[in-house]
Amino acid sequence: MFFNARNEQFSLKNIAIWPLVLGFLALYIPTYLNLVNGLWTLEDQGHGPLIVMVVIYLFWQNREHFKQPQTSLTSITIGWVIFVLGLLCYILGRSQEIYIIDILSQVLVLAGLILIIYGFPALKKSWFPLFFLVFMVPLPSVIVDAITLPMKVAVSIVTENVLYFFNYPIAREGVILHIGQYQLLVADACAGMHTLISLEALGLLYLNLVKHDSAIRNITLALFIIPISFTANVIRVISLTLITYYFGDEVGQGFVHGFAGMLLFIVALVLIISLDTMIQWFVNSRENAAKTIKIANS
Repeated sequence: MFFNARNEQFSLKNIAIWPLVLGFLALYIPTYLNLVNGLWTLEDQGHGPLIVMVVIYLFWQNREHFKQPQTSLTSITIGWVIFVLGLLCYILGRSQEIYIIDILSQVLVLAGLILIIYGFPALKKSWFPLFFLVFMVPLPSVIVDAITLPMKVAVSIVTENVLYFFNYPIAREGVILHIGQYQLLVADACAGMHTLISLEALGLLYLNLVKHDSAIRNITLALFIIPISFTANVIRVISLTLITYYFGDEVGQGFVHGFAGMLLFIVALVLIISLDTMIQWFVNSRENAAKTIKIANS
């Protein structure tokens, strides 16, 4: 039997990691219990558990990069600085019940631990899962309200004009739509800042999973995520308005209303994939045209 010193060293290091893992869980399990019983019960924060599951999957997908630690004195030093800063943020956020600081602290704590144990290469591969955790952070209500109201008005205006074009008896007062005998309030959850954040997270996740080599293609898709999100919101509100008009308020505000939230993400994903396919077709067409010209010239 041959003794592999490197494997043995890594095995011992894995054993030493478990106290850190348990310590991290001890810190943040109470935070997540509070989220489950509080913030995540709100309609506009329901994406939180999905963010956590996606982050766990992304870390699992990158697990190969954690098998060969490449630490240095610099990575360990910077890691400890970030780790301690994260703990200070955790203490402040937890003691004062400030969700923004409490949730953000885990990004710093995780980044610090990765640097200390695995080094810069592993942190580089983990930047997206760490960044994705930011989408869990609840924004201050002042910022949310300032952006949400114009979005709701814009969605209401577009919905009114589209349905009026198709001769539906619709009118609008602010963000209240009147269609037939029914009145519908375009709520924050239907066209608010939190919906935009959720759809932005969906778009960035798609970009990360497909891993296009072209920077122009990635930037183009990223820029179109916001108008795609707006379009998906408009389709959702139009769908709920028509369902209410044809089947009544009870149907429109019941199960179908919840299903429309799922429809929102399906529509957004279809639009993102369709746009990506169109960009790919355009790129292929240009490449084929360039090859044809090159062959003709030769």
